[in-house]
Amino acid sequence: MAKQGNLSISSENIFPIIKKWMYSDHDIFLRELISNGCDAITKLKKLEMMGEYALPEDYKARVDVIVDPEKKTITVSDNGLGMTEDEVDEYINQIAFSGATDFLEKYKDKANSDQIIGHFGLGFYSAFMVADSVEIETLSYKNGSKAVHWECDGGTEFEMKDSDRDSVGTTVILHVNEDSLEFCNRYRVDEVLKKYCSFMPTEIYLSQANTTETQTIKADEKLEDDVVIEEIHPTTETNEDGTVETKGEEQLKIRRRPEQINDTAPLWAKNPSECTDEEYKEFYRKVFKDYKEPLFWIHLNMDYPLNLKGILYFPKINIEYESIEGVIKLYNNQVFIADNIKEVIPEFLMLLKGVIDCPDLPLNVSRSALQNDGIVNKISDYITKKVADKLSGMCKTDREQYEKYWDDISPFIKYGCLKDDKFCDKMNDYILFRDYDGDYQTLPDCLQVAPIDTGDDEEEGAEEKTEEGAEEKTGETAEEKTEEAASGDEKKDEEKEERTIYYITDEKQQSQYINMFRQAGMKAVVLPDNIDQPFVQQLERRNEGIRFMRIDADVTEALQGKTSKKDLERFNELAEKIRDTLRKKLSKDKLEVKIQKLKNKKVSSVITLSEETRRMQDMMKQYATRGMGDLDMFGNDDGAVLTLNAAHPLVKYVMDNEGSSKAVLIEEQLYDLAMISNKQLSADDMTRFVNRSNEIMLELTKS
Repeated sequence: MAKQGNLSISSENIFPIIKKWMYSDHDIFLRELISNGCDAITKLKKLEMMGEYALPEDYKARVDVIVDPEKKTITVSDNGLGMTEDEVDEYINQIAFSGATDFLEKYKDKANSDQIIGHFGLGFYSAFMVADSVEIETLSYKNGSKAVHWECDGGTEFEMKDSDRDSVGTTVILHVNEDSLEFCNRYRVDEVLKKYCSFMPTEIYLSQANTTETQTIKADEKLEDDVVIEEIHPTTETNEDGTVETKGEEQLKIRRRPEQINDTAPLWAKNPSECTDEEYKEFYRKVFKDYKEPLFWIHLNMDYPLNLKGILYFPKINIEYESIEGVIKLYNNQVFIADNIKEVIPEFLMLLKGVIDCPDLPLNVSRSALQNDGIVNKISDYITKKVADKLSGMCKTDREQYEKYWDDISPFIKYGCLKDDKFCDKMNDYILFRDYDGDYQTLPDCLQVAPIDTGDDEEEGAEEKTEEGAEEKTGETAEEKTEEAASGDEKKDEEKEERTIYYITDEKQQSQYINMFRQAGMKAVVLPDNIDQPFVQQLERRNEGIRFMRIDADVTEALQGKTSKKDLERFNELAEKIRDTLRKKLSKDKLEVKIQKLKNKKVSSVITLSEETRRMQDMMKQYATRGMGDLDMFGNDDGAVLTLNAAHPLVKYVMDNEGSSKAVLIEEQLYDLAMISNKQLSADDMTRFVNRSNEIMLELTKS
């Protein structure tokens, strides 16, 4: 006899809420219904393990999804434990009562909760997001149970009566509404199933009702359920010599079989020792549709204090042309939840690609967002630690391979150091810096490199000798030497406190400075990316006494030759005159000029800009590009210092002929040449430089 009644709900507006607000994506209904089917199968297997049910010998667990475009229906069927009439009344009619929760409570001493997917009774009602009405046909595994038919049209009324179903399990039939007919298309459903259900623990099959599509199989591969359309027999052919040759084999053309769309044993669920490199690569290609091989991967396998498994891949990318945004797929008991959930995945690791499966996730009703819970932080911390351990371990045990990967993985690591202090602490001594010779060094390595005195200025020292002896060479009295020695000791103490690492941002543009450093036996690391500026500032903050300075920030003492006090006074006096001339001729009101002897006699002039000034300029430019107005408080060359090499013939000529027209012409040219070695000239400066170069060459033709 048919039973009628009202659903036990707290509000008659529950269905509009379910349809519009319970889930952000309507296609998620398939995940919920299939998850319920997988749960039912898992529970039935558990009951058999506990001796409370005997499965048939030919039992094969499966969930079938059948689309019918003609009838506008979607059917999801499982051969799990089914429901009695009382259970339908309890689990379906009383919305939000979780069958999984009740099952675990009853068998809490025997069942492993990690293998029960379902947590939310509302999951079934996601069907009403796409269906005008829903039917259920179910038969419980319990002896003497009667099959039940349940139907609801999306209102608050239902009908429940006996059914003629004769197999244990549950079938849910959705009568799809006009707005959701896309889900009656086999290929659209295939897309959704592969999105959410690719790794569910029970085999899932997709088919289309009354399909005309066929496939050809060998005759001995026929299954009991196959519908044979045509038999294909081998053909015979008589050869010229009279022999008969048989071609082909016995085949059958059958109606297209249901297609299995999932892998029930994903790679992350296996023990890492059981997985081969090729399996890792194949899994990467399959899941992320990326046919470039990953650099390497980290297999996560944690049982305590929480259950977490997964694989994180470091992809090979071209950061100049490609987005470095990755994809971390989050699963709960092999059920896909969402991509890149920031509460679980540390932000910097979202640059990677990977999968993480954590049955302990405290999910909300839609399984697509997380509730606030301490376990989430534990997951995030664990993942960060595992990544840092993998990278640091590789650096210590396989340095050659680590260096080979470095240029590709450095954006991840630098971004991670900026975003996560714990990660930065663990990676501090395993960050690599490539110098201009292509050698890689860690931060501690960089701090141990000392400049080499090449002795290139010995000849100049000889030129300084006069009849006044050693005092004239240095321009110092004995008292001054004593003071200098004392100040030298102070300077050594300062050097112990602050150590400088020089860096390059553009190897081509800064090649002149590199040559000077190379000749002086000094090293500089290459930091060409935008992330490097905030990154080095982070390292400075976290490593007391370390200072990064761009290679063109100053003419360091190691690059300078020896200069007597007498010459130094003369150089300063001439520098002021040249400065005033250039400020006037080039309209560089804040330009500073120095004259010094440099060890490299081939360098006539260099431009330097202090590290502090450059960083301030870069910061103000960033503010300006973010739409905060023109906040560049500096002119193009404000703070720049032109250093003229007194050891170069051109500079010697300028010094000996200061004020002459040729000297002024050369001074302007030396400034532009130095600037070109530092950065691109402005349009006006380039025009003047070209015109002046032509003028100089014209002068050469007159000689």
